[in-house]
Order: sequence, then C-alpha cells, then structure tokens
Amino acid sequence: MQLSSRFPVAVQILIIIAWVPDDYKVTSQVLASSVNTNPVLIRRIMGQLKNGGLITITPGTGGAQLTRRAEEITLLDVYRAVELTSQDVLFGLHETPNPECPIGKRINQVLKPALDQARQALEDSLEQVTIEELVASFPSFDADKAEGIITSSW
Repeated sequence: MQLSSRFPVAVQILIIIAWVPDDYKVTSQVLASSVNTNPVLIRRIMGQLKNGGLITITPGTGGAQLTRRAEEITLLDVYRAVELTSQDVLFGLHETPNPECPIGKRINQVLKPALDQARQALEDSLEQVTIEELVASFPSFDADKAEGIITSSW
C-alpha cells in the first residue's frame, strides 16, 4: 500500500516556509516551483495545512507562515493534517464481506487490531521527527544561491 504524495509535498512546503527568512514571501507559485507541480495542488495542500493549524496564509500574494516554531511541528502533525480521512482512519476495512463465508464474516473483527497497532507504530515514529530537524538537513538559506528559485518577491 502506498499513501498519497500529499504527505511528502506537505512536509516540503513546511520545510521551505521554515527555511526562508521572514522577509521573503512564500507563495503557492514559489512552492510549486520547488515541488515541481501545479500551484493548484500546492494551494489545496496548503489549505489542509491551514485547516490543520500548521500555517497561516495571507490572502493574495502575501505568502504563508508557520503558526508555531518549526521545532514544535512534528511529522505526525503533518500526517494528521493531510493524510487522515474524514473517518480518521489510515487503513480502510472491507465494507461488504460475504456474511455467509467463515472468513468474510469475521475478517474485519480479526484484522482491525493488527491495523490499529500498525497505525499506532507509524504515529509514534512520526511524532519523533520535527520540521526543524529536517530543515537542519539542508544548507542554510543563501539568497544568492536561492535566486531564481526563491526571490524576495515571493
């Protein structure tokens, strides 16, 4: 099973916002350039991050800012903002197994504890990594090197 690409894109968005100095505007256009995707997709994910309480977005070309320090945002926060379904589940269960089958009638009951345990392990791991730790994996912001990718007109 593969999760969607929303999670790594959301992480990249947050890293960029945390990485650049406050006097640069981080817009969906700038983020789309870094992610190499359509700004519409970026705006959709930014909306999820905003709804998750991780960023604020200034209307127009005002850019985005983190709502709290990068060391206070974990990968679990990002995962919860962009990956969980409206039912708050990671793994879906079979909705219509055959109730006449000895396996089908109990599959969800038997499988759910294992899936719940797997989800908990994933969440425990994601909670240990912060955006700040990931930002530290990149060179410090250098306006000269970032020119063309990131400009002061963000």
